Amino acid sequence: MNLDLPLLEIKNLKACIDENQIINNLNLKIYKGEIHAIMGPNGSGKSTFSKIIAGHPAYTILQGEILFNGSNILDIDAETRSHLGIFLAFQYPIEIPGVSNEDFLRIAYNSKQKFLNKKESNPIEFLQLINQKLKNIGMSSIFLTRNVNDGFSGGEKKRNEILQMLLLQPQLSILDETDSGLDIDALRIISNGINLFMNSNKAIVLITHYQRLLDYVKPDYVHVMQNGTIIKTGNASLAQELEQKGYEWLK
Repeated sequence: MNLDLPLLEIKNLKACIDENQIINNLNLKIYKGEIHAIMGPNGSGKSTFSKIIAGHPAYTILQGEILFNGSNILDIDAETRSHLGIFLAFQYPIEIPGVSNEDFLRIAYNSKQKFLNKKESNPIEFLQLINQKLKNIGMSSIFLTRNVNDGFSGGEKKRNEILQMLLLQPQLSILDETDSGLDIDALRIISNGINLFMNSNKAIVLITHYQRLLDYVKPDYVHVMQNGTIIKTGNASLAQELEQKGYEWLK
């Protein structure tokens, strides 16, 4: 039994959007050093869960608490949650025409540095920093000069999300279907980046439909979500069982 304070603790959470309740009595504890996978059919609330943790303003919390490092963050906005160490890699990363990837990443990095009262990087210092991160995910420096996700393939967008994670070094990373749309080589490269990033002071939540990501990034726990709550928790073998049987057998 882990007696340390959870990095993330969700207590009896209920949430809705436009009066449509999506999250129902959700409870979850995540400790530093753990990788959790959340699986479930479409519409089960997985992506909603990720957005609520990150602080998306479209969702209304009806009940419950979200504790991060022991503090309730329900009244904290998304930007501050990011600075505190919560990162969300989007299922569908958006394009930002007119903003170079390098400028976007440097502003995001320096904004967090400023929040933490740490030294901000000038363009030369930042280039040295980001080039090392690019190597970790096999990404060419040419992507720094392109506009954010503009004209990127699906795999390039996902790789760019992992680049942001490697740069910002969050404590809690929520990766929403990072494996979707990836060929086997891209999946292997991104998985390697995730494994390089992970350590005993961090935690990762992988939201996925498929076992294949979990062959590369080994979860400590696998949770099945249906109707906005977790109905079953197991180890990595649960994902293999779901791959074989689907979700019907859990009902």
